Amino acid sequence: MNTDIKAVHFTLHDDGREYLNKKIERIHNAENMIVDLLITLKKEKDFDVEATVNFRWGVSIHVKEEDFELTKAIDKMIDKLETKITKEKEKMKEKR
Repeated sequence: MNTDIKAVHFTLHDDGREYLNKKIERIHNAENMIVDLLITLKKEKDFDVEATVNFRWGVSIHVKEEDFELTKAIDKMIDKLETKITKEKEKMKEKR
């Protein structure tokens, strides 16, 4: 799984990066199905956190969350991402 993390309009410090990496570990059970995990963190008035997941079989899912606090936005985004990945895994199991 290739993971790409970008911060736009602010600098993502080591503690923020560690927090995000710790949360990404929650989806490692699907690591063998995911080709790319692209995460973009933007700072405008509040934090926008987006993630795009590209699966081996050509399907992509996109999740976006925003919050005034970076850690809360990351938590919300990871929760949604985990749910969508689980649904996609179930779809693939049904097709087999």
